[in-house]
Amino acid sequence: MTTTTQHTDRGIVPLPGATARLLVVIGAVVTIASAFMSWTWTSEFPGDLTVYGYPAGLQILALIAGLLTLLLGLTRWEIRGLRWLNPAGATNPVLLAALSAFAVTWFTAIAIAIDLGGLANLDPGAYVAVVGGALPVLGALALPHSGSSVREYLAKPERLPRAAEQPAWVQRIVITLVTAVGLAAFSYGIGIDNEESETFVGFILLVVLGAMAFFSAGLVERFSELNGRHKGFATSMAFLAAALFPFTQSNDHNANLGVNILIFGTVALGLNIVVGLTGLLDLGYVAFLGVGAYAAALVSGSEFSRFSGVQFPFWAAALTGMAASLVFGVLIGAPTLRLRGDYLAIVTLGFGEIFRIAVNNLDGSSGPNVTNGPNGIPSIPDLNLFGFDFGNPHDIGGFTIGRFANYFFLMLLITGLVVLVFNRAADSRIGRSWIAIREDETAATAMGINGFRVKLIAFALGATLAGLAGTVSAHVTYSVVPSPYQFAGAAPPNSAFLLAAVVLGGMGTVGGPILGATLLYLIPEKLGFLKEYELLAFGIALIVLMRFRPEGIIANRRSQLEFHETGQLDVPPDDGLSAATVGVTKAGA
Repeated sequence: MTTTTQHTDRGIVPLPGATARLLVVIGAVVTIASAFMSWTWTSEFPGDLTVYGYPAGLQILALIAGLLTLLLGLTRWEIRGLRWLNPAGATNPVLLAALSAFAVTWFTAIAIAIDLGGLANLDPGAYVAVVGGALPVLGALALPHSGSSVREYLAKPERLPRAAEQPAWVQRIVITLVTAVGLAAFSYGIGIDNEESETFVGFILLVVLGAMAFFSAGLVERFSELNGRHKGFATSMAFLAAALFPFTQSNDHNANLGVNILIFGTVALGLNIVVGLTGLLDLGYVAFLGVGAYAAALVSGSEFSRFSGVQFPFWAAALTGMAASLVFGVLIGAPTLRLRGDYLAIVTLGFGEIFRIAVNNLDGSSGPNVTNGPNGIPSIPDLNLFGFDFGNPHDIGGFTIGRFANYFFLMLLITGLVVLVFNRAADSRIGRSWIAIREDETAATAMGINGFRVKLIAFALGATLAGLAGTVSAHVTYSVVPSPYQFAGAAPPNSAFLLAAVVLGGMGTVGGPILGATLLYLIPEKLGFLKEYELLAFGIALIVLMRFRPEGIIANRRSQLEFHETGQLDVPPDDGLSAATVGVTKAGA
């Protein structure tokens, strides 16, 4: 379905169109030039912003934002080679790119003034950057645009005609390049030092506004289409990029962040089966991670284990953790899954707290000596698979791979297995039954689906996947203690974190929970200045997301139709859905 963009003669700011286009380009060039100037006289501000001719820290981010603004701004000049960036000639991508340059430059200037004690600490380059960041926004606001309100102007993506078909090898090259850019961006973000919170804030501003610009231009939709056509190749490239991540880091601490992100992303995928596919609100899911971790710790050879003389090989310890979580999932699910809604949520919340209190009291004093109480089970030995010791660094192709990088590769294989299980289950007959239960359990039951059995399978499978991740988590952290396995806390793992990762990333999708877990784990780690305000910032972010994108960052088509009017989507209403189906969905929403 092809539609054309309707433009008014004037934008929000009353300037001639030629002047507006010129302002965008000039502002972008000035922003780029400012990155090669000194922004402050002292190196006390994070990143060395005192050198002329050599961008660093936030200057690099301003440079990238300026280049993005320049490229998208030039698309309004009808330059033939750049039309693929903005095929519809829309204004929204230009404005969002300009806002990214504005946000980075102005945030940096304000941060320098606050951190160092006044505007006197700004060098001429900072003033040039501030002016350069403001000009493209002014010009973009003066460009002709569609929409009847400022909110639509900022948030509504343009409808785009379908891209011309390209050869398959070209499409694969595009997928490869985009994957490489994603790896570079993630490596840069995770490599920012924890003491450089200002740099990480600028990175987040650039990534968020830049991603919105690409979405508004329709590039995200087109890339999704390419992934759909070459699903196997795209998946292989994604896992290859993840496997290359440890080789991009010189600090094993960053590999530690990566392995923990994979662990909690995998657990979130298991929860996504329960919440995203089946529609069951589980508020105690982290307990299954704890069950798997404790079960593996008991049989992995720790001298503090109740069974200290027992040391299973990893595959046996993993099966033990999975089996223990499966048993607990069935035992908890069998009597409770006949409940619905809030009642089920309360019961699962109670189970999570019961687990934490129980393992805290199984210390030989308040109860049987099984878990060593609050002290947990420390000194869990590193894994040794086929002679490969995960606790020792190894040299691979001239790169030294540390302990956490070893576990990162192991967890990457497990994540791939979980993704395969999730996809196969979602596309199976039982997966369609889960979706039917989620949409309307009464109607599904009337059509012959055994709701209780289907929900119990989802509960058991999700618990099993969490137990598998818990097995690796126990070896990565060397110990298992009861304190992290609670409903909410300032740091993961906790049930609120896992549930938020699913909702934030996008329920019912594969990439959504992994992306949500990445953001929710990485942002608090890098923004240490939040400290006790982490939960407040976390809550505000969720409120904003639920207001403007309730379907999550990565949403499937059904969720988009449930939460938005069809006209607000960057997809034609008859793409795979009949008009009647769309009408029913909108009425139900």
